[in-house]
Amino acid sequence: MRKYIGDRQFYKIALGIAVPIMIQNGISNFVSLLDNLMIGRVGTNALSGVAITGQLIFVYYLLVFGAAAGIGIFTAQYHGQQNTEGIRYTFRAKLMVNMVITIISVSVFYIFGSYFISLFLQGEGARADIENTLAIGHSYMNLMLTGLFPVAITQAYAGTLRETGETRVPMYASFAAVFVNLIGNYILIYGHLGLPALGADGAAIATDISRVIELIILVVYTHTHSKKHPFIVGALSSLKVPGNLMLKFLYKSMPLMLNEGLWSLGTTVLNQCYSYRSLSAVAAINIETTIWNLLGVAFLAMGDAVGILVGQVLGTGDMEKARDYARKLTAFTVFCGTVFAIGMAVISPFFPMLYNTTPEIRNLATRLILLNAIFMPVSSYLHATYFIIRSGGRTGITMIFDSCFMLFISVPIAYYISRYTRLDLLTMMTIILSVDIIKCIVGGAMVHAGIWARNIVS
Repeated sequence: MRKYIGDRQFYKIALGIAVPIMIQNGISNFVSLLDNLMIGRVGTNALSGVAITGQLIFVYYLLVFGAAAGIGIFTAQYHGQQNTEGIRYTFRAKLMVNMVITIISVSVFYIFGSYFISLFLQGEGARADIENTLAIGHSYMNLMLTGLFPVAITQAYAGTLRETGETRVPMYASFAAVFVNLIGNYILIYGHLGLPALGADGAAIATDISRVIELIILVVYTHTHSKKHPFIVGALSSLKVPGNLMLKFLYKSMPLMLNEGLWSLGTTVLNQCYSYRSLSAVAAINIETTIWNLLGVAFLAMGDAVGILVGQVLGTGDMEKARDYARKLTAFTVFCGTVFAIGMAVISPFFPMLYNTTPEIRNLATRLILLNAIFMPVSSYLHATYFIIRSGGRTGITMIFDSCFMLFISVPIAYYISRYTRLDLLTMMTIILSVDIIKCIVGGAMVHAGIWARNIVS
């Protein structure tokens, strides 16, 4: 049992990385919760339209995250070697890859956005409500697309700072952004200070402004603290990256980017299958997802800590220490997930009452929250396992383990149940979540085998 529990110094190091990320994500998700409540006060159609658009744009977020994180594997290991030039090259590569993804994504969403949203509006519901939800979602999406460009650059700066041990500044930048977003929502959604009430469109504009503020803070800090972060010196004088290194970065990051993109696409298709039951399901799932995101920050942040800490140790070549870190961090991640799952279960009857929606949707949301709380420890274990395997550059394996499993097992099951059975939403979701137990077994076996423990920068 002792091999799964670290000493005080171990947890001090782990929490030193995880807590700032936890706080940052927690604040962001808390503001997202307030966004949801504010938009929910406008009406159920606005809540559903924004939720659908958010699910679609989520695919973009994970594409950018996957690309930057794949290159970030090298950043963490270069940092372990104190190789500043290597870190500088990874930073440039992130900027270029993220911008390419953003240009393509904005183009696709702008052209096909209305069609994508309509796919979630196939269930039972009044025709007027469906058309109104579509109009709100499409308008919200078009405004949100402007904010994707600062997101691309922010990911490069914030990711590189975190991977080199600086987690506080990205957290502070996020604090400022969410504060601006919250104030902007209050003013623009409801029309205060003499401005018109813009509803969901106001929420999108406030989000775009907050992303620009976050980026400005990160850029100013990084460039004015070049002694502490020497990788930034000359980083923008050109975007040159040696061809062999760029190919190496892409070789490792492409499977991870595809994995994140395909996984988010799979999640989007799952939600589309759930929405096939009714328009009410869209609103209920949005309520459940909001509280899950807020209370899942603990184990999600620990996943980031797992990837950074294990990656840095792998960069030094100490494989035994990396395995030791992996065991202890996995145990701690599951512990964090279990604690917050209990809290989620406790508040499940009360949280949906905050929304201005129908009793039917509130009741369904309560049951969905309780169900996902039961499975949160499973998600915690999978999250830690994923980051351990990824830390050694095994991005091809993580793709099979994660997104391929989603697309070839979970999605077909959900599609079949939604189209060819009369099972209710709760039963359908229970079956899909239960399938993840298979992933736990496979992931645990891969971590135990140690196939991930290798240095990829020497």
